[in-house]
Amino acid sequence: MTVPRIAIIGGGLSGLAVATHLRLLSAAEAAPVAITVFEASDRIGGVIHTERIVTESGEEFIVDHGADMFAMQPPAAIELCRRLGVEDRLLRPNPEGRGAMIARGNGLIPIPEGFVLMRPTKLMSMLTTPLLSPIGKIRLLAERFVRRRAANVSDESVGSFVKRRLGSECLDNIVAPLVAGIYTADVHRLSMAATMKPIWDMESNDGSLARATMRRIRAGDDSTERGSSGARYEQFRAFPGGMIELIQTLAEAVGPEHIRTQSKIESMCHTDAGIRLDPCGELFDAVVLTAPAPVSAHLLTQLQPSLGVTAQSDAVAEVADNLLGIPYASTAIVVMAIPRTRISRMPKTFGIVVPPRENRSVLAVSFASEKYAGRAPQDYVIVRAFVGGMLHPEILANEDDAIIEIVAQELGDLIGLDTSQRMQQFAAFVKVVRWNNAMPQYEVGHLDRAAAIQSGMSKIPGVELMTNAIGGVGIAPVIGAAQRTAQKLLASFAAAD
Repeated sequence: MTVPRIAIIGGGLSGLAVATHLRLLSAAEAAPVAITVFEASDRIGGVIHTERIVTESGEEFIVDHGADMFAMQPPAAIELCRRLGVEDRLLRPNPEGRGAMIARGNGLIPIPEGFVLMRPTKLMSMLTTPLLSPIGKIRLLAERFVRRRAANVSDESVGSFVKRRLGSECLDNIVAPLVAGIYTADVHRLSMAATMKPIWDMESNDGSLARATMRRIRAGDDSTERGSSGARYEQFRAFPGGMIELIQTLAEAVGPEHIRTQSKIESMCHTDAGIRLDPCGELFDAVVLTAPAPVSAHLLTQLQPSLGVTAQSDAVAEVADNLLGIPYASTAIVVMAIPRTRISRMPKTFGIVVPPRENRSVLAVSFASEKYAGRAPQDYVIVRAFVGGMLHPEILANEDDAIIEIVAQELGDLIGLDTSQRMQQFAAFVKVVRWNNAMPQYEVGHLDRAAAIQSGMSKIPGVELMTNAIGGVGIAPVIGAAQRTAQKLLASFAAAD
């Protein structure tokens, strides 16, 4: 029996997760496959990376350059950790400090208890929060009387949805900063149906978020949400050595001998013997594209000539055009280890989000060492300040030192960071981590675009597309999409036998 040869282009989370699921599923079904993962850069993991920093005085810090935890819902990520035998290594967030604050002026106001993204589950906390005026609170209470959207409306921006249902104050003062902190997005362009589908469906099914919430409370489904503020931290997990441990676990499951770094694939071509990848010149029965949308679009157009002037060639053109139409945001994270004595107003929460109306450069601040134990010595705080995104891309044109100075001044306002000296003079370390064009934006109409891409891909033989540009932003959704891709591939090989 000939063993199917599968090439996976991209050694980030998507590619490694597809390869891992292929290994697990093929072993379970006794249907072996030969897998090769190609990564253009000199390391695997993509935007997931962890650095262990040891200072000259021997102080040790664990610093994530990207995501520093993953969600347990959807359950794909935690289930994969369980299957790979690493679930018992996972850390729960520290019990103290869960929640976040919202910047207002030079002060910080707690997110109302029980408010998760855009759904209040505790009425009293909403009635007493200073984030809303009396009129804003009355408007929030009136949500149950707002007519549900028309049945023919298939999408809407997050900003439009929240303003329509909860009012402009709730949008500007609470929801916009929370959403911008998660997606680095403009709420007036971000798709509600693509990014907040469970809440989008609540309006369809229950008529209002208030009625949906009451139904969930009666069923006991909102117990976690009612104890959360902004993010459901109990529903997150991390690795002791940072999120690079997830990447290392996946790589071990795939087998390092099947992963090639510094191996950029420049073109693909259909031949009678399979799909040839160049410049390596090797042949494969199937190729999975997990690279960012522009890279995948380029490779698909390179495939086009070998298809001829056919419906398949037309499908490639349609898919490529739609992939290139997905916008990406760039961001930078200023990561610093600050002595606690240099912060006069350290919040007792895991982070801060900043409303766009505050006109600050900082989008959000995360206190990474407060969330999980073992990240820093007790007398230091690892602070991660996020800048850029769709709202403030102009800041990224600055040199690193200029960005650090901007962030330091704003942290001086928000948490009392000592600005009498340059931060580099007293911090254990300060660095700017740039992620250029790394965050796909699911704007209004994204689901239609994704459907057109998937329809086109179904007409292109031997090639699968699995990218977070269409399949879900976040570690857990990506791993779930990877599992479905692996299942589809193995089913296609089984059907061909």
